[in-house]
Amino acid sequence: MDTKKNVLEKMSDRELEQYIKPDSKFVPEAIQYAFEILQSRGRTFTNEEQDRINSLVSKVEPNDTIIHPHYTKAAHFIYLSGATGIAGLIWTSEQLNSGLAIFISVAVIAFVFGIGYMIGKGNVVAKYLFIILFAIGLLGMPTIITHLRTDPILATINVLQLILQTWAVVLLLKIPKNIKG
Repeated sequence: MDTKKNVLEKMSDRELEQYIKPDSKFVPEAIQYAFEILQSRGRTFTNEEQDRINSLVSKVEPNDTIIHPHYTKAAHFIYLSGATGIAGLIWTSEQLNSGLAIFISVAVIAFVFGIGYMIGKGNVVAKYLFIILFAIGLLGMPTIITHLRTDPILATINVLQLILQTWAVVLLLKIPKNIKG
């Protein structure tokens, strides 16, 4: 929410006092503007009042956490990879001939979307877990090569997943270490 200082300047002192009350629900920017305007009009504040107002201005809501954009982009690539995985399952649906095979397939797809969700929220543990699992998954490259000969459509799906996941890993590795999300 963008607060315009000139709008607050038109308010009376009494109205501005509402902004700096201890239980104020206004955005920190509006509280800061109200404080500055009241000061410019000659209102003096005690040290306790100034400290309280500063704490209101500097209060960060849990939902205000800034997440690095690469987390979000990587999550989108992971979601696309999961959707591609669903397409691969549909293509090879004849192999889903037992309850266990169906369960494992659904669990893997749910895991992919789940880790994508956690990465999208800026979860560093999910980031490193995904990178490690991606590296382990690279051991499956010979399977993709085999699929090129036996089932080119499945191989194409697998290569597309590999490209999407590789791009997600690249984005995740480009996130500076000192930044949360």
